[in-house]
Amino acid sequence: MNPGHPSDPPVRFADAEEINPLQLLLDLHDHAVARTPGTGLDDVLTELGLSAAVVSWWTRWQPSVIHTALRAGADLTDIAKATGLDASDVLRRWRRWADVQTRLDIDGRPSVDPIEVRAIERRLGSGVVRRRRPGLPET
Repeated sequence: MNPGHPSDPPVRFADAEEINPLQLLLDLHDHAVARTPGTGLDDVLTELGLSAAVVSWWTRWQPSVIHTALRAGADLTDIAKATGLDASDVLRRWRRWADVQTRLDIDGRPSVDPIEVRAIERRLGSGVVRRRRPGLPET
């Protein structure tokens, strides 16, 4: 389990990345609110380390949240507006994540059902549905 809060604020990305992701958000908020014009080098490096770790964490987490939104019935326009991304970027991030998750074997089953992924692709419409990937059944 990730430590909740380090004893000293991290000044390196590697240290900040070890913090629980939700705690990172709280620490970054607290750090930014407490910043003053006379902020020292360690304070600036801490903010950089915390913000880089938040971005890294969110970059890995966002596609799974996009998938959850798609499962809930959102379309690419809804998600693009929510994320501030272009619909093509939303689709690219989700597809990359879904490709990995459908190939990830956990006890003989994929992490995400390929049939569900194809159903979402079909619902999203033309230009989204890809040709069948080798090894995956037709639906």
